[in-house]
Amino acid sequence: MTNCVLCKEGLKPEEGQLIWRGDSCRIILVSDPDLPGFCRVIWNHHVSEMTDLTYGEREHLMTLVFSVEEAIRDVMSPDKVNVATLGNMVPHLHWHVIPRFKDDAFFPGSVWSDRTQKTSASTLESRMQKSKDLPAAVRELVSRLN
Repeated sequence: MTNCVLCKEGLKPEEGQLIWRGDSCRIILVSDPDLPGFCRVIWNHHVSEMTDLTYGEREHLMTLVFSVEEAIRDVMSPDKVNVATLGNMVPHLHWHVIPRFKDDAFFPGSVWSDRTQKTSASTLESRMQKSKDLPAAVRELVSRLN
């Protein structure tokens, strides 16, 4: 597929931070002011569905997704973690791993829903500070997989 935003190399700072990259996947800390700690696990090669992968590749990808979820739970202490793969807008295999809080802008709906409330600036800043610890936590958990 040409012009796939997830196939491109590199990130602009406003898009997020590369946490970890392996031969088949990479993990991004998404830059989202409403949802500090939002991560994406992206398959490096352009495929659209999980069934495009071998069983071993699926297991590897999901192990990374679960490692990110574990790091988010440990670092961010969210009320819930949403794990989703959609691909409706970008048909390139990727998973969203999102810490959710009862006071986040979209709760209780999905993060793609309309806003339901406003999170205080001090709460968002506190969560942003916590999210700075996520890259190290994710890398530590991923390093245990090898």
